[in-house]
Amino acid sequence: MESRAHYDSILDRSKRITWQDDCYVDLQSTPCFVSSKAETEELGWIQKHQDQLQRFITTSFLEEMMTHLRKMDVLNSAEETKVKEAGRLQDQVNMFTSIVSAKDSQGSDALRAFVQSSDSQVAQLIINHESMVKEHKEALRRRHEQYRDRDSIICPKLNISSRTLLLVDGLSDIQQKEHDLMQVGATRGRKRNHLRQLGLTKLLEPLTRVSLPPRVSLTVGVAGIGKTTWVRHFLRQWSQGAICTDVSFILPFTFCELNSLEKVSAERLVKMAFPHLTDPGLVLSSSCRTLLILDGLDEFRCTLNFSDAAPCSDPKKEVSIDDLVTNIIRGNLLPDVAVWVTSRPGVASLIPGGLVDRVTEIPGFSSKDIQLFLNHHFSERDFSSKIWAHLESNQILMVMCYIPCISWIVADTLMYIMQSETQENLPRTCTELYAHFCSMKAEVGEPRGREPVKMEQLHGTNRKLLGNLGRLAFYGLLKHKYTFSEQDLRAYGIDLLLTQCSLGAGVLVREESAFSTTYRFTHLTLQEFLAATFYHISSKRALFDLFSESTMSWPKIGFQNHFKNAFQHSQQAEDGHLDVFVRFLTGLLCPAAIKPLAGLLALGKDDGNQKAWAAGFLQGLLELQHTELLRSVEEDLQLGSLAGKLTRAHCVVLGYLLHVSAECSEQTNLTGSLNYATVKCLLPQLLYCSFLRLENNHFKDDVMELLGSLLSAKDCHIQKISLAENAISNKGAKALSRALLVNRTLTSLNLRNNNIGSKGARFLAEALKMNQVLVSINFQNNSIEEEGAQALAEVLHCNRKLVSLNLCSNQLGDKGTVALAEALTVNHTLLSLQLQSNSISNKGMTALTKALRLNRGLVSLNLRENSIGVEGAKNMALALHENNSLQDLDLTANLLHDEGVQAIAGAIKVNRGLTSLHLQWNFIKCSATKALANALLTNATIQLLDLQENAIGNEGVVFLAEALKTNMSLRTLCLQGVSASTSGALAMAEALMRNQTLQTLDLRGNSVGMEGAKALANALKSNRSLKSLNLQGNGIGESGAKVISDAIRADAPGCVVDI
Repeated sequence: MESRAHYDSILDRSKRITWQDDCYVDLQSTPCFVSSKAETEELGWIQKHQDQLQRFITTSFLEEMMTHLRKMDVLNSAEETKVKEAGRLQDQVNMFTSIVSAKDSQGSDALRAFVQSSDSQVAQLIINHESMVKEHKEALRRRHEQYRDRDSIICPKLNISSRTLLLVDGLSDIQQKEHDLMQVGATRGRKRNHLRQLGLTKLLEPLTRVSLPPRVSLTVGVAGIGKTTWVRHFLRQWSQGAICTDVSFILPFTFCELNSLEKVSAERLVKMAFPHLTDPGLVLSSSCRTLLILDGLDEFRCTLNFSDAAPCSDPKKEVSIDDLVTNIIRGNLLPDVAVWVTSRPGVASLIPGGLVDRVTEIPGFSSKDIQLFLNHHFSERDFSSKIWAHLESNQILMVMCYIPCISWIVADTLMYIMQSETQENLPRTCTELYAHFCSMKAEVGEPRGREPVKMEQLHGTNRKLLGNLGRLAFYGLLKHKYTFSEQDLRAYGIDLLLTQCSLGAGVLVREESAFSTTYRFTHLTLQEFLAATFYHISSKRALFDLFSESTMSWPKIGFQNHFKNAFQHSQQAEDGHLDVFVRFLTGLLCPAAIKPLAGLLALGKDDGNQKAWAAGFLQGLLELQHTELLRSVEEDLQLGSLAGKLTRAHCVVLGYLLHVSAECSEQTNLTGSLNYATVKCLLPQLLYCSFLRLENNHFKDDVMELLGSLLSAKDCHIQKISLAENAISNKGAKALSRALLVNRTLTSLNLRNNNIGSKGARFLAEALKMNQVLVSINFQNNSIEEEGAQALAEVLHCNRKLVSLNLCSNQLGDKGTVALAEALTVNHTLLSLQLQSNSISNKGMTALTKALRLNRGLVSLNLRENSIGVEGAKNMALALHENNSLQDLDLTANLLHDEGVQAIAGAIKVNRGLTSLHLQWNFIKCSATKALANALLTNATIQLLDLQENAIGNEGVVFLAEALKTNMSLRTLCLQGVSASTSGALAMAEALMRNQTLQTLDLRGNSVGMEGAKALANALKSNRSLKSLNLQGNGIGESGAKVISDAIRADAPGCVVDI
């Protein structure tokens, strides 16, 4: 049996190491197949510790082992040399163990004796590592087993195992400066752009083959998003051996636990938390891979000071707890230990970016996730669909549900109300929701029969408890304190036994650790709501400033004075941590919000002026249900008619609409509505708009600095922005150019009718050389001149993303046009180039046509209102013989004359790309029209021909009419003001009887008369393709117009006629 087991071990590839491609050296093999019982036992010891030997042996320890075995005459010099020449340390260890394994029992005894007698950390890890890890994992499993039910979600698709973190390149401005609820409201559950997903299994792995694993990882997420849940899931997965198998020890700490400590050393901290780890120095050494988890930085009572913290590198030295954490993150202490920190974004921004190797973000629920949650949370689909419908009609509640913790609160509260027999209206605001939630928690467990329990009959204990909880919540909020000890609860008059009743257990969560027992509110917003209820009740009778808990202050009498004081404090708070508190405080002025708490709060008489007085405050406008103003602003926003209407109240409502309404932020028309102050006020909301129209706002360069910061933000969602009709100069263009260097969302920029000049064009051109997102830019009427055109031409040489460039009315001249033309010879991605009104003559046209012979990308070229003559037209004709990619050519208002147009007509006969040709105002007469008509006989691609305001006369119209009898491609023919009369109309009518493809015919400003109009109307009896016929200004008269109109309406109801 022993021989057979030995033979099986030889065949087991997992117990071998690769050696020069296909050759293998067995780690357990011996020279002979017959081995003694003792040798088998020794082989088992080496085999048992093989992984530890390979993993922990260092170069110095290998030297010590070989020296010892040389002294024992177990190893000779040749074998020692062979080990040293094996290559890498791992290969040397493999060679060494192979040689020792091949020796008799004396060699194995000597090796084991040496390792067991050594007091080095390497030896201890080789001997004890496996048992230490096993014991540690078991301890972690026991510690976190109590949270398994709390962390699990009944919907498998929403479990953490099926979700991923988002890898981000830093914190956005809104994450650093705004309240958590404002962040979620601004993003509305949408993921930030261009983010890579990262599973928990790869949290500690390098991102590429050449990069290193992160030492300090930071995971951020708003309150209630599930940071601690993710940590506990990670610990369970690791302890089961499912992830990060190369990590020997994970040491999880919460900042709630650390709050109870004053001074401690790193080793003592580990010993206190994990007493089964008898040698903390071994766990924290560089010999094994250890991960230190610091969960909930936002709950730490100390503010980390990375600039003034006393340096410490000794793990045995006791220092203050904040200095200990600071030195660990900085790397002065435990430099070989990986660190994973979790935090809310605002506090996480206090860690210098240079100390963090990897930042990840926990995504909230999407709309689809919320639906999945509701469907799995309720067994009855009817409840799920009703709650979903309610959320859809009340977007502020939908926004809050992007936070998983609040999804539970919303779902349970709404279901409780629907199941009750009171038939109460469902809450429509955050304040109403939390009022019902607290009422529900107070009522749960009370005797309930068929008759609903009246609020005033609730036990008096709940009223006292809620008041004390509100006081604890308020003063905790002022101190940025979100976790509380048992001593804190007693200090605020809270009986610990009451924390186990329905209300206490419903709003407080108890956490036990090796250091202490702590309490926190179910969610941050619940703490803010209870703080608001305390302030709302207390301010009606308080004589002194409630914000001064233990210090004397000037008397403050009356609710309004206290309310103003609360608002002033919220405005002064830089981190916005009182914003939602004030929002709840305002919401409590609404009778519908306070009603569910009537039995739980000691309510005094209402001040009749309170509701009207508070209407201008923050987002209380919605809480107070000022729906008329809300509807008015929403309608004006959709119509783009907010100009002159943005009072302070309107700005508050507008900010709210952009905050919660996807429709309003999809296309936001603020034309003629804003100034510097309002833009600054609305910046956080504008960040998540998709299409921003900011035209005709008289913006100057200072506003461009604000918009530049907006476009530079990492979580900017703006895709299109129009800044037309403003007063932006080159300084403003410079601010925009800086933003374009880092922006990764903007695809369209409209700067029409500003004054950026050639200097501003150069700034933007430098940015466009780097920007790989912008596809359309409009510089119309900005005086960029030749110099600006040359700068943009350089852009076209290297930029392959830009597809539309509008340079109309910019005084480019021939030199600027030549520069652009040269760029077009190598750029084949630009699709549209607008060069209207730029004083381009034949010289510039010649350069463009040479480029068109080589270019195969340009689709639309606008050369209206220039000075292109016959020579330029002939050159264009030559280009059209070769170029079949150009589809839209506009030569309106140039100097082509008959000779030039005849050349173009010759090219159209063979060209198969052009679909639209504009030749308005070009002094064209009959002969050129005849050439065009002949071209239409063979051309099958032209769909639009515009010959307006050319004196082609009846004869020219007749030629075109004859062509229409054969041509099957033309859809639009524009003949306004071409000096046509009755005979021309009769010819066109005859053509329409045969042509079944023309859809639009424009004959405005001619003299077709009554007879010609009747003929055209009669033609429509058989023509079924014409959709639009314009006969305005043709001397038909009102009575004649009615006759013609009635006839056409009867014979061709599908055709729209303008007479």
